[in-house]
Amino acid sequence: MLNIGDHLPVGKLQEFIEVEGAGCTLGPNSFDVQAATAGKKIAIFALPGAFTPTCSAQHVPGYVQQAEALHAAGVDEIWCLSVNDAFVMGAWGREQKTAGKVRMMADGSAEFTKATGLTLDLTARAMGMRSQRYSMLVVDGIVKTLNIEAAGKFEVSDAATMLSQAKVN
Repeated sequence: MLNIGDHLPVGKLQEFIEVEGAGCTLGPNSFDVQAATAGKKIAIFALPGAFTPTCSAQHVPGYVQQAEALHAAGVDEIWCLSVNDAFVMGAWGREQKTAGKVRMMADGSAEFTKATGLTLDLTARAMGMRSQRYSMLVVDGIVKTLNIEAAGKFEVSDAATMLSQAKVN
């Protein structure tokens, strides 16, 4: 399992791009995690699924609301990571008004999530393999903080916790 001090695993994530530019085409684009995190301070939060209750009512809105404060604390980008496809993450991002604040990163086949060791098996709930709920502060591809939620909880991966960690890391 991923730990503080580890490099993020090699992998790719997808993001649905609404406006063509900066080498990105419209629609799903694939991003190499190592290249995308190089030289940057990134707040990453992961959750079990798009459009799910806690994720939609608390997790994403908290990061959208705290985006300016996180940037003021030195965070270059905020990523929301979920085991969903880029089309779903794009639609959820539009609904949550994340544009310019939170990048909605898709891990459709859970390959990156599996590489972190932070999977959550929700097969019994007909949702398959998903991501645990967590947050981490990553600096130049290295995990500086890691906040993993206990099953069914939302206590340590919130935006306020990440903001306090970003101010000191």
